[in-house]
Amino acid sequence: MANSEPTATVTTSPAPEDTPTNPSGTAKRRPGDVISSTLSTGAGALIVVLVAAIGLFLLWRAVPALARNEDGLWGFLTFTGQWQTSNLDEMQFGIPNLLGVTVLISIVALVIAMPVALGVAIFLSNYAPKRAVRPLGYLVDILAAVPSIVYGLWGWQVLGPALSNFYAWLEEHLGWFFLFATYDNSPSFATGRNIFTGGIVLAVMILPIIAATAREVFVQTPPAQIEAALALGATRWEVVRMTVLPFGLSGYISGSMLGLGRALGETMALYMVVSPSSEFRFSLLDGGTTFATAIANAAPEFNNDISAGAYIAAGLVLFILTFAVNSIARALVAKK
Repeated sequence: MANSEPTATVTTSPAPEDTPTNPSGTAKRRPGDVISSTLSTGAGALIVVLVAAIGLFLLWRAVPALARNEDGLWGFLTFTGQWQTSNLDEMQFGIPNLLGVTVLISIVALVIAMPVALGVAIFLSNYAPKRAVRPLGYLVDILAAVPSIVYGLWGWQVLGPALSNFYAWLEEHLGWFFLFATYDNSPSFATGRNIFTGGIVLAVMILPIIAATAREVFVQTPPAQIEAALALGATRWEVVRMTVLPFGLSGYISGSMLGLGRALGETMALYMVVSPSSEFRFSLLDGGTTFATAIANAAPEFNNDISAGAYIAAGLVLFILTFAVNSIARALVAKK
């Protein structure tokens, strides 16, 4: 006789209707969702509109001056002499020297700031005692709150003169190399108002931005990865090298690019620290003029729209350069 097994009857209850629906069967959006979505979309669109408006304004004001420039746009991209914008019938201006000085100072600042900022971020996130992390973090963040004019005063009155003997040593032993060459009209070593000093000042200014961004990413490294590395017998440095740095690389790059954006547009500190010059000779011991300082120096000419347009054209190039740097940074982070 076959054994009969009871058959289990499964009953299903209708799923609770958490999301209200309208008669057409589509989900009904709640007022809070509508408000949040509208505000978020509006904020994002506002940023795009503002950036586009700034770019269009710069282009609109720059075109009349470019039309009067000798050789037009080509002259603007190639002319390396002294700017002449007061005579509207014989205008001559170009950006190669401004671009060279701006890029060189920014590179010097990044080369100095990035390793130091990385060390600060690793120390605060992995080595510093817990009681010291917050005060040290505040100390680093305070550097970002110091006004740029204070950095300019420090670089002009303290840092430049303090490095005078170092610059003399560089010129004596490495003067044959183009980066440390000097010329008849180069700034005096006694003042130290050269590109090298400007790069050091910029490095101090952007260091807290890079360090803070990298530290915030490093502390988010998954604890499971750190514990797995420790369980395998890794040392503290091996844990940092194998888990923390790979995880936080994107944050470190992002922070560095934010710092580079600050360096490209810095005005007052470089205005006070670097001796102005219309020439660019690839020397760190020489003076120079960046896009931002050129615009600041020419402020008295802005009562004439055409003369001001020449410097607005330079501002447009700086705008495009900053936009390109940020785009490259995002691409590097996306392809981490």
